[in-house]
Amino acid sequence: MTMEYASLGRSGLKVSRLCLGTMNFGPHTREGESFTLMDAALEHGINFFDTANVYGSKRGEGVTESILGRWFAQGGGRRERVVLATKVYGEMGEGPNDHRLSAYHIRAACEGSLRRLQTDHIDLYQMHHIDRETPWEEIWQAMEQLVQAGKVLYVGSSNFAGWQIAVAQGEARARRFMGLISEQSLYNLRARSVELEVLPACRALGLGVIPWSPLSGGVLGGSPSPDSKGRRSGEPASKALQENRAQLAAYQKLCTDLGEAPANVALAWLLANPAVTAPIIGPRTMDQLTGSLHALNLQLAPETLARLDEIWPGPGGAAPEAYAW
Repeated sequence: MTMEYASLGRSGLKVSRLCLGTMNFGPHTREGESFTLMDAALEHGINFFDTANVYGSKRGEGVTESILGRWFAQGGGRRERVVLATKVYGEMGEGPNDHRLSAYHIRAACEGSLRRLQTDHIDLYQMHHIDRETPWEEIWQAMEQLVQAGKVLYVGSSNFAGWQIAVAQGEARARRFMGLISEQSLYNLRARSVELEVLPACRALGLGVIPWSPLSGGVLGGSPSPDSKGRRSGEPASKALQENRAQLAAYQKLCTDLGEAPANVALAWLLANPAVTAPIIGPRTMDQLTGSLHALNLQLAPETLARLDEIWPGPGGAAPEAYAW
């Protein structure tokens, strides 16, 4: 298998069509196993790694970033071969300025991430959520300073609405700043609301789309048991299985008829969307990693895509045509 690469939004940055998510590293995947998975991802051509300062389940400690930092510290060109993405917004302490997107916190959070990641720069610094209390002139000034200092190369968003992306880009353009090059959104066969306005905004303004939870917490990859480990295991997954039992049965039958694993069909469906740059995969085992790679070679026929729309209907396309003329 030859890895495919695509430009991230309108930038010249090339990233692999699959992004390695690291949220499980620490809480569910031990450090040594995490190192093995990251080495294997690089060997298979995955050069895009995503993390966040709040990953690791211990507030303020940046457990997952620290694991990546110790992996980078092994050398062997690891850091140089990775397009490194992390995030800012979440709580990193108990103080009133230890979260959100004030210039004060952006600067402190960036320095903390750089220290834990054992690197001198972050390739893609993503705002983990919109901050309704901080003005864009403050946010963009803080980001500009990080870019000018060489500590951040590109800026992205995560969990933004379409209109918020538009406002952010308008404010950036007024400052003659590049602004956002990507948006990381919840997007999968079960969660398609971003098709209304987020995806159209990204396509119009030149942002790459990085879907998180492409398998809907494992629900689209098979039937997770209540005691399974991972990002969205346990009660939420069990509830989803109950609520979508008929749809999941139809989906499983379609995948069986295709002779493909459900997880690969879900990833291939995302990869077939021209707005999508790279879904985030969060493997906990080597089999899960290598299995995800198969989706890159899986071309879904038009009739298969139509059947998936029947099983998992979206909002009806882009707004306003989805609900008006």
